Amino acid sequence: MFHKMLLCFDGTRESHAALKQGAELAAACHAQVHLLAVIQAGAMALVGETLSAEAPLADYQQRVTDILNEGVEDLLALGVTAKGHMAIGDPVTEIAAAARALSVDLIVLGHHSRSALARWWRSSTDVSLLDIVHSSILVCIDRPDTTPPA
Repeated sequence: MFHKMLLCFDGTRESHAALKQGAELAAACHAQVHLLAVIQAGAMALVGETLSAEAPLADYQQRVTDILNEGVEDLLALGVTAKGHMAIGDPVTEIAAAARALSVDLIVLGHHSRSALARWWRSSTDVSLLDIVHSSILVCIDRPDTTPPA
């Protein structure tokens, strides 16, 4: 089914849900997993969190590196080994470039009501990720547990 997967991770609750769902699918498919964190060049806004505009780029990169390492460790705890990747630029462009370079057949994203999904789904030039990748895309929804307590 899927042999190589690219999981996009930004440290948010939604991306943790996508990480978990992606890990389950990767384990079931025995897929090779790559984890991607993107630094938005120029915006200096950490995906999922905001840093002040005065924060030096090195601090910003370190925070994204920490988030990426957290994701790799979380995957390992779920029984999936992943290689971490970091990119700088527009998220849509960088996700598409990583998907091509790694020859993945599935991209896994988390959905964060509008703004975060828009960040992953469309670039600043309004290009849709769907239009520029040749991989399937799984958008994971973080659903709160609706099971009544026992």
